[in-house]
Amino acid sequence: MKRKFINICCSFIALSLLGLGEIQAQENKDSLINVAFGTIADEDLTNAVSSVNVAELLKKNYFTGSVSGLENLVGGYTGNLWGQAPLILVDGIPRNSSNVQASEIESVTFLKDASAVVLYGSRAAKGAILITTKRGKNQPMKIDFRANGGIYVPKVYPKYLDADCYMALYNEASRNDGIAGRYDAATIYHTANGTNPYRYPDIDFYSSDYLKPAYYKTDVTGEVYGGNDRTHYYLNLGMSYNNDLLKYGETKNNNDMQLNVRGNVDMQLTDWLKATTNTAVILTDNYAGRGDFWGTAATLRPNWFSPLIPVDQLDPLVGSMQNYVANSSHLIDGKYLLGGTSTDLTNAFADMLAAGYVKEKARLFMFDVGLTADLGMILQGLSFKTAYSMDYNAYYSEAWKEDYAVYEPTWSNVNGKDVITALTKYNDDKKSASEYVGTSRYDQTMSFRAQFDYNRSFVGYHNVAVTLLGWGYQVQNTADADHESSAYHRTSNVNLGLRAAYNYAHKYYFDFSGALIHSAKLPEGRRNALSPSVSLGWRISNENFFKDNISFVNDLKLAASYANLHQDLDISDYYMYKGYFVNNGGWYQWHDSSAGGNTTGSKRGDNPEMSFITREEFRVGLDASLFSKLVTLNVNYFVQDTKGLLTQGAATIYPSYFDLGTDLSFLPYLNYNNDRRTGVDFAVNFNKKFGEVDATLGFSGMYFASEATRRDEVYEYDYQYRAGRAIDATYGYVCEGFFQDQNDIDVSPRQTFGTVKPGDLKYKDINEDGVVDSNDQIDLGHSGNSVSPFSFGVNLTLKWKNFTLFAMGAGQTGAIAFKNSSYHWNRGTSKFSDVVWGRWAYYTDPVTGEMVDTRATATYPRLTTTNGDNNYRNSTFWMYKKNRFNLAKVQLTYDCPASMFKNSFIKGLSVYCNGDNLLVLSKESDLMETNIGSRPQCRFYNLGFKIDF
Repeated sequence: MKRKFINICCSFIALSLLGLGEIQAQENKDSLINVAFGTIADEDLTNAVSSVNVAELLKKNYFTGSVSGLENLVGGYTGNLWGQAPLILVDGIPRNSSNVQASEIESVTFLKDASAVVLYGSRAAKGAILITTKRGKNQPMKIDFRANGGIYVPKVYPKYLDADCYMALYNEASRNDGIAGRYDAATIYHTANGTNPYRYPDIDFYSSDYLKPAYYKTDVTGEVYGGNDRTHYYLNLGMSYNNDLLKYGETKNNNDMQLNVRGNVDMQLTDWLKATTNTAVILTDNYAGRGDFWGTAATLRPNWFSPLIPVDQLDPLVGSMQNYVANSSHLIDGKYLLGGTSTDLTNAFADMLAAGYVKEKARLFMFDVGLTADLGMILQGLSFKTAYSMDYNAYYSEAWKEDYAVYEPTWSNVNGKDVITALTKYNDDKKSASEYVGTSRYDQTMSFRAQFDYNRSFVGYHNVAVTLLGWGYQVQNTADADHESSAYHRTSNVNLGLRAAYNYAHKYYFDFSGALIHSAKLPEGRRNALSPSVSLGWRISNENFFKDNISFVNDLKLAASYANLHQDLDISDYYMYKGYFVNNGGWYQWHDSSAGGNTTGSKRGDNPEMSFITREEFRVGLDASLFSKLVTLNVNYFVQDTKGLLTQGAATIYPSYFDLGTDLSFLPYLNYNNDRRTGVDFAVNFNKKFGEVDATLGFSGMYFASEATRRDEVYEYDYQYRAGRAIDATYGYVCEGFFQDQNDIDVSPRQTFGTVKPGDLKYKDINEDGVVDSNDQIDLGHSGNSVSPFSFGVNLTLKWKNFTLFAMGAGQTGAIAFKNSSYHWNRGTSKFSDVVWGRWAYYTDPVTGEMVDTRATATYPRLTTTNGDNNYRNSTFWMYKKNRFNLAKVQLTYDCPASMFKNSFIKGLSVYCNGDNLLVLSKESDLMETNIGSRPQCRFYNLGFKIDF
């Protein structure tokens, strides 16, 4: 790996000195929008394309992630584009969005419809996001410096029962199951009073013993840019650092640090030849103490054992225990041994204190180089561009790990004092001599593209643009995790593309784009396909009949497009068209009965006709500017059919004997299933000046629907079929309340999910066959996993004198989810959360003799020490609506007046404060803001400044 990096660095130095450049030296002008393999004037767009000027946005909204928060600004984007995962390209190259910082970005363009992405071939068949980095300008050198410091404050922690309450309710659960209570009254009493926290533990994971009230993050960024007629340059250097909420053991040293460097250079080598180069290096280091604290916090019962065993409470007369202390390699603070049990030989607390740490290191190198040639001397308007890129991403971990012993105490009361009279030891202390390399991964991405462009206007009205291109890239992954091998096949994409566009006087538009694509995932003879698209546009506002009669419309453009894209994204692996056999097809006895052997068996059948999956799409759009640009509007309606998704045809296509069972089959994969997605995305902006206040209000969003139009399926009842229902349909049971008594159980349909008792959930017998089983699950609603039926974003900008107030948020409606995490489904011996206070109960308390009756007010099933299989399954009882609005950002910025720096080397200064992830408005806001088994959601409060030289 070191040799590879030496070669990379040498190549980088040599190429940088040569001054070669990359093709995508796209002009960052307000009137030009970055699209596939070029730019188009904003007024001439006929596709569903949205663009965000990040450089301008950063002046009022500081953020670090490349696409962070942009779902608040762009209709149809929710992290996905029109409900599907897009291809990310940075300066025209497939890369991860985390590989670039917001301060490096000039603009982000969202290519939503099929016609906009067709030139990228198969890999962009679900949309594309183009991230374009900043470039130098023809101006004297400028230096910008920005610094930020902020704190992350946890919103809320899960609320679990104290140990005494847990024990009391666990005893109730035992009585419900007809078994004796586990905990005696004295144990519960001493635990409640805190008599001895080591003998009667009550672990509060979310206390200040383990957690800080907040943790901090800082980052600094410097930018240097400028240029002259021959050379433009841009340099960005940044560093960020944050620590962690945990402060126990080795985790108190947890931190993340990142250093990033980017350099973009454009050079005019001759009057017809231009070279550009982009180079970026990102170094990331993470340090983390061992131990799954957050996962354990959601599972470990508060009374189960004490993490620490105090040595001053050991019986001094028991020599074996004193030897444990003398020989321990992990005597914490000289006072404690590590606690545990026979079933908890390791635990998060001991891991944090004694197991060591993991240091993760990632090194990313990105380089692209290219040339642009103006061939106007051959044919006016003709140019040629070519580019090559190579990215190297290496990850490895260095770790220190030590084994440790844990001890389980036996407590007694001696002369009125708690004394440990015996210790049971599990494991042994083992010192480690050195660090070791754990997991390592290495990724390499290479891409190449070349294109001829022809752009020319004739007679001032006839505007022609033609692009002929070839593009391809390849990603190779290697890994060594526990000596596992890497995938053999590289991920590749290659295609030819053609775009021919014409507009007359920027009023009538025609665009044909197509790509010839290739996929090695398909059988020979089926590996090539043509993906065509056609777009039409009409600027109706330029027609005399319109201008003369509708004066409040400044600009109105109508557009429509059709495309049929071929893709292999949903073909998950290579050779899926190929059948194969295994050597464990079944055991056969020999004729003489003395022995036998395995025979071969079919694992999968052949399908030499397997083909591409297609995205067939029709879309209409509207762009408008109204009332002297007081209102601007963009709307797109689309119908998208995905055809030929793979299935094996077990239900309706092949006979049942093709499926041999025992993991053997003659069933092949074939193109059969179809989906449909429809929707309307929109973005509307209002601009108005009120006295000295400039106000801008933006509202964007999308109405979205989906349908599984064809499925290979057979069910007994019509309501079970997935075809005709939403792709994200969620299925479950209809709950009719609690069983109130045994008679209620006896007269109700028989439920087949284990033993049922009073206080358990009662489900509706949908098919009325007298039995409640899996056949009684119905469609309960949209999960909204990719996108909710309605999603929206709001942003507001108010400018007064030198102050700018910016706020934005996003919301969604129409989707459902289930309260089915361990916080709500308290199975068996799991930890009890505060939701169990609403449990169904009807019994006489054995301690007080009082009647406990919550039947009329219960909001939770009866408690049980079993897995609760009847109650803990998705149903309307656990269902909730995911309707919400997130106040994502509020920032106040003050731009110091230029007069402050008259005759100074300082050209400008801005100071700002902001808050991120501030508020969730929802009926279920507490649930939505609570993380279970992972670090908490946090609000982020930041102070920063930007100074220009």
